[in-house]
Amino acid sequence: MFQNVIGQENVKQLLRQMVQNDRTPHALLLLGTPGSGNLALALAMTQYLLCENRSETEACGECRHCHKTSKFIHPDVHFSFPTVGTNAVSDHFLNQWRSALLNNPYLDANQWLQLIGAENKQGNITKDECVNIVKKLSLKTFESDYKILIQWLPEYLGKEGNRLLKIIEEPPANTIFILVAEQAELILNTILSRCQMVKVNPLSDEDVLEGLIQKKHIPRERAEAVAYLAAGNFNEALQMLDYEESDHANLFLDWLRKCYKGNGVEMVTWVEKFSGIGRENQKHFLRYGLHFLREYMVLKLTDNANVRLRSKELTTAQNLLPIIELEQVEQMMNLFNDCTFYVERNANPKVLFLDTSIQVNRILKKKVALSIR
Repeated sequence: MFQNVIGQENVKQLLRQMVQNDRTPHALLLLGTPGSGNLALALAMTQYLLCENRSETEACGECRHCHKTSKFIHPDVHFSFPTVGTNAVSDHFLNQWRSALLNNPYLDANQWLQLIGAENKQGNITKDECVNIVKKLSLKTFESDYKILIQWLPEYLGKEGNRLLKIIEEPPANTIFILVAEQAELILNTILSRCQMVKVNPLSDEDVLEGLIQKKHIPRERAEAVAYLAAGNFNEALQMLDYEESDHANLFLDWLRKCYKGNGVEMVTWVEKFSGIGRENQKHFLRYGLHFLREYMVLKLTDNANVRLRSKELTTAQNLLPIIELEQVEQMMNLFNDCTFYVERNANPKVLFLDTSIQVNRILKKKVALSIR
């Protein structure tokens, strides 16, 4: 329900008005940053739309539609999301999906894919899934006035999205698409042009703080520290409560030290182990690396320790200040972006990350040349 969604009051009000004024678009795109709550908003809007006794601000929570929608078992509400496997469809993973939503509707793609056993496979939304969507939405409604499809992360459609263009543009009567996305640039322009977009901004630190206190019942002091580091990502805040330092943080800092030392045996040993963690985890690792470097740049430019890094990460960043210059940071960020591109295209991880490690070593060792200049 809307009352369970952290913050985002302006977006909530906009979605309510769409329903109240009978102006709900047949294709709505909720575009938000990770952990902003765009999926939670899509779920709340769906329940509000189907509720038989809704008020001006909220679904009743008691009618037959609310009971089924809140458990994600309503026969007129369909879900589509990334899966693994050439012919996989979302219906094969509905039990895991319902459990994941009940546990954390702010989850990210990596968490979901690891939950369904992706391991070394990349997620995608398949041709068979698109065919299944068209088939389901062509049927009559079972219990309500609307058929609703919530598609989480349409970025994973790729070119298969062309199969949905016609039904998105000319859907059957009372059919609504709610697309929940994070990266508009990865979605086909032909799909974007058929949707009404609503932007969901990152949560404020205060919203994350109040959400943690409300949902996790933790002391305000601890919630304040976590909320500041989460940078508007409620899912990240939840993960921080479970781990003092994230696995990716420790892994990245250890890798950076090995690259700086330049010991070939150590780098090869690290790459051998790292290549087995799976492509989705490798992309997540690179995303963390980009986050660390962005915060390091802020620290370097402002000399202000109030950056979004935890204590151990901040100490490492401060130790690197005399070693890594901004030009080197820029080169590493470009390298990590390229590396992410190659991981997504199934490059050999051992070759790719050994080469990346060697390049990072060369970038870090340029300090002498930069100092002379």
